[in-house]
Amino acid sequence: MTTTFRLNAVILDTVEGPVRYTFPADLTILAGPTGVGKTTLLEAVKFGFGCDGMLAPVITESVHDISVDVTVGAERYLLVRSVDAVKRRAVRVTDVKTRERLPDHGADARESPSVSGLLMRALGFAEDMRAAARTAGSTNAGARITFADVFSYLYVPQADMNRDIARSQDTYLAPKRKAVFELLFGLTDEAVLALRSELTTLNRQVDDARRETATIRDFLSTTNTTSKQEALSAQGDARNAQIAAEASLRVLRNEISPVADRETQVIRDLLYDAERRLAEAKATVQALIRQRADLTAERRRVEGDLARLHRMRDAGDRIANIEFVTCPRCLQSLTDRAVPEGACRLCLQPDPVTPDSDTDQYEQRQLTGQLHEMSDQLALLTEQLAATSVAVAEREGLVKDLTATIEQRTSTRVSPRLQAFTDASTSLAYAQARQRELEGVLRQWDRVDDLTTAEQQRTAERDRVNAEIQRREAAIDERRHAIIDALTAEFNRALRSIGVPSIKTAHIHPTNYLPILNGQPYTKVSRGGGIITAVQIAYWTSILYVVVSRGDTYYPSFLLIDSPRMALNSATGISAALYSRLRDLAAARPGKLQMIVADNELPEVVERDFAELDFDYPHPTVATIAHPGPNAVQTLGDRTDS
Repeated sequence: MTTTFRLNAVILDTVEGPVRYTFPADLTILAGPTGVGKTTLLEAVKFGFGCDGMLAPVITESVHDISVDVTVGAERYLLVRSVDAVKRRAVRVTDVKTRERLPDHGADARESPSVSGLLMRALGFAEDMRAAARTAGSTNAGARITFADVFSYLYVPQADMNRDIARSQDTYLAPKRKAVFELLFGLTDEAVLALRSELTTLNRQVDDARRETATIRDFLSTTNTTSKQEALSAQGDARNAQIAAEASLRVLRNEISPVADRETQVIRDLLYDAERRLAEAKATVQALIRQRADLTAERRRVEGDLARLHRMRDAGDRIANIEFVTCPRCLQSLTDRAVPEGACRLCLQPDPVTPDSDTDQYEQRQLTGQLHEMSDQLALLTEQLAATSVAVAEREGLVKDLTATIEQRTSTRVSPRLQAFTDASTSLAYAQARQRELEGVLRQWDRVDDLTTAEQQRTAERDRVNAEIQRREAAIDERRHAIIDALTAEFNRALRSIGVPSIKTAHIHPTNYLPILNGQPYTKVSRGGGIITAVQIAYWTSILYVVVSRGDTYYPSFLLIDSPRMALNSATGISAALYSRLRDLAAARPGKLQMIVADNELPEVVERDFAELDFDYPHPTVATIAHPGPNAVQTLGDRTDS
């Protein structure tokens, strides 16, 4: 069941043409001095898988695309990723077996589809798994597990070779590192990881419910709020008081209801009729006042027209008697010219003026007649207004008398009960207000009860989930012990075969899966250097040996190692033992695994029964681009350290 994972080829599409490397052998060594681009090539492979590889300047400046031909499980894909800062976000994917071009996949694992999801599915894993922390009280659902996390178990970079194993010193990555190890060895699965995420989510929900419950309880205690039992009792008393007050009010309303005898009803009918007729009379008064005002205004207009006629006639009479001797316009004399008989001496036109014009007298008679008629109408309106005003006064008096009569007939029954009615109304209002106040208090206690219930439910659910996790883990305890024992045994054998100095005891920790040397974590034995490098090689080759030997894990049988001899210096014996270990592992399981190692030079004593790609400054890994020479090189390791 061990997952096949083989890097078939890497193609660098440079500005001067493609550079292609194939890896058909189980063990391939990339050899050459520092600066020829070995790490550059390995980081380009990492970049091609959609991860964050460190790209050397020769890649960013002279390479268009990086192509990776890889076999994962039963699938074989060609992944092509651009180096361009924008285009690199998408990876072109081709199914090599079917020669079908698949949709572009995002390099970001959060995109859909993504290269990470494609490779995770090919490895037999779900692409949405999360690794929750396992510390007590953890409330984070965990970070998403991506192919980059799996690749940290397949690639030992130069920067970590003599310092760190699988980035274990980055404590924030510990949950994912452990989860990936367990996934690869079949010590956990998607369901258990989902349960762990659910457990941490329930931890947070329980904590939130407890905190909110405590906050409300503290508030109720600080404000001296009535207890729930006291509030329920007081609410019952207030409800009973409301019922009693409502009953008293009903009795009082029946007792003080209007007298229902026939005479009182007749008086009420008369009052309604008198009020109606009073309203009609008042409306009539207003209408008569408006009519009188309109008629008075019209009369003033007619009087003005009549006065105008008088003024015109008077002016005509005055002007007719004037004998003009000069023209009133140009002031020339009129006495020196002949005037025809019957003509006007001023304008010399026939003189039409005749005394007492019939037209003027007719208009005057019409206006005078209208004036007399309006005077008569005004007199009539004044009489009607006076009569209506008298009627209004009489009806107002009648309404007042009828109202007083009704009030007198009912006052003897209402007045003695007014105080009782007021008291009952006050009691009712107080009872209702008290109930509203207590309802607010009870709502707060109900909120406390709801939170307590929610806390209990979530606690019970958390306990159930935790029990299910324990049950599932107990079911694989035997497998866990067997794998850890096998890793420990092989790790000890590897350390002995390599000849690591000062190591007396060694085993693999059963929960963090890291080497324990002389009873201490490997980082306590040595902070770096050759010992860590040797332990590193022993650790990874032991994992591969157990994986291939058992054949029942999901662990990809692949290992990419950069510069294992970097910190060994003159320790040629250990160097030779390291390569013998790698060669023996590849030879023991031919065709079952693949290892690619980049190093400066190989020990002379190592047999060359593996594939070897040699590089130098005239022939660097990016062969189509001329190397600037050793003095112009800044290695990726130096860039990382800086």
